[in-house]
Amino acid sequence: MQIKDVISVIETIAPLDYAEDFDNVGLLIGDKSTKVTGVLVTLDTLENVVDEAIEKNCNLIVSFHPIIFRGLKKITGKNYVERIVIKAIKNNIAIYSIHTALDNSFVGVNAKICEVLGLENTQVLIPQRSTIKKLTTYVPESHAMALREALFEVGGGSIGNYDNCSFNIAGMGTFNGNDQSNPVIGEKGQTQYVKEVQINITFEKHLENKILSTLLKAHPYEEVAYEIITLENKNQHIGIGMVGELPVAQKAEKFLKTVKQRMNVGLIRHSRLLEKEIKKVAVLGGSGAFAIDNAIASGADLYITADVKYHEFYKAENKLVIADIGHYETEQYTKNLLVDYLTKKFTNFAIVLSVCNTNPVKYL
Repeated sequence: MQIKDVISVIETIAPLDYAEDFDNVGLLIGDKSTKVTGVLVTLDTLENVVDEAIEKNCNLIVSFHPIIFRGLKKITGKNYVERIVIKAIKNNIAIYSIHTALDNSFVGVNAKICEVLGLENTQVLIPQRSTIKKLTTYVPESHAMALREALFEVGGGSIGNYDNCSFNIAGMGTFNGNDQSNPVIGEKGQTQYVKEVQINITFEKHLENKILSTLLKAHPYEEVAYEIITLENKNQHIGIGMVGELPVAQKAEKFLKTVKQRMNVGLIRHSRLLEKEIKKVAVLGGSGAFAIDNAIASGADLYITADVKYHEFYKAENKLVIADIGHYETEQYTKNLLVDYLTKKFTNFAIVLSVCNTNPVKYL
């Protein structure tokens, strides 16, 4: 198995196309064609994590956070980032980061928080825009069904909880091939009138190359007429943060104690507790103060996130409770999520959960 095989499996649940623009995701160090000896999964790639990979004969580190976030102009070992890069390269260890691609996944970071807290009826808090595209093409009636099925097979026509979705319009197509043409129907130099079907089908943007290659392979014409446009529709299965419900409403203090225990939190910073019980809960792993208004708009009674500044707690406006449980704490189970997923996909291969606690914040 090569590094690219592991990457391909990871990106089935978190395609890099959905990472935020500011992020630095993907293979940061290494050659994707390298044979894998073992995979170490971690939240952060620190020097002790690289040492752990060496000790456990893992030449691929799958890290949630990217160790290289901004451009490196020099690599001299003057700071921890440069030292880690040098050590990884010296020991032929590749580093792959998934970060906000997994944040925006429907089964990613925030889904894991919801699972740990026992939230039900989960939905994306902030659906990502411009992630849905539409293909329009024209095909002879005799080939319409086969072409649709080929596109469905590679993921086209999936809308939320529905598959095999398309819209079809019957009409008349015309064409006239020149001397260099090789028409499937009719003769070159003669205008042809063919009963055709206009097929309209939506797909998620990370599938564009696969959709196009399938279209060109399955379409009978020498020259395939098609157009692809990006839709502004929200994607209910791609986006950051999640909202879910508790099976039974609880008083805020009781629920926060549950959060503290299940998320292994040293302390919780929170806004003023309200009299109403907690039923609907919004979560966003990592720095999520930017989404306080979204949490309020969702109707959440409590919002769990991290890195909330002093004045940002005022944004609660007595409409919900803001709970800052810590950056590491909100994302800590991400590595368990990835290990569980990879272990199911590679049943006879070493997928190792890092034992290193990479949380830089300590509590007295």
